[in-house]
Amino acid sequence: MENNLDEFNILDQDIKKILENANNLVKDWVYVDNVMKLKIRFVNQSTNQDPAYAKQGDSGFDLRAFLKEDAVLKPFQRALVPTGLYFQIPENFELQVRPRSGLALKNGITVLNTPGTVDSGYRGEIKVILVNHTDRDYQVTKGDKVAQMVFHKCHEVFFEPVAELDSSERGKGGFGSSGN
Repeated sequence: MENNLDEFNILDQDIKKILENANNLVKDWVYVDNVMKLKIRFVNQSTNQDPAYAKQGDSGFDLRAFLKEDAVLKPFQRALVPTGLYFQIPENFELQVRPRSGLALKNGITVLNTPGTVDSGYRGEIKVILVNHTDRDYQVTKGDKVAQMVFHKCHEVFFEPVAELDSSERGKGGFGSSGN
């Protein structure tokens, strides 16, 4: 029986070492309601609510306009809309700024460079490039939901120069080569 206890103690020590090493690997992760989530530090200098997912399982959260006064987006005009939000994004992650589908469908307003990439080293304010694709004025009001953001895992790659690429079934076909 004593041998078994010694084995358990050794196993317990091994588990503690493994957990310590794992903790270093997941320092940007936290358990919330028994679910492991990426921990994101942020500053909200706006008067809008803090970023939050609208529903359980949503991939994106809304970005709201932080304006001193309402603004009008003229037909086919683009504008840089501040949010008052600043994020500390963990290494090997990015934030993607994406359009809101309802805003695009109902009003013809979308994010011009979509997805807009925010790299992990960026510490400035998140701003959204909105464009009005209609022939009507569109009013942007303080607090309006103007875009959404999604966190995305990025993989650092090694670029290997070669004289020629391996062939593939698709080859050089692009821009409609797969059919209608």
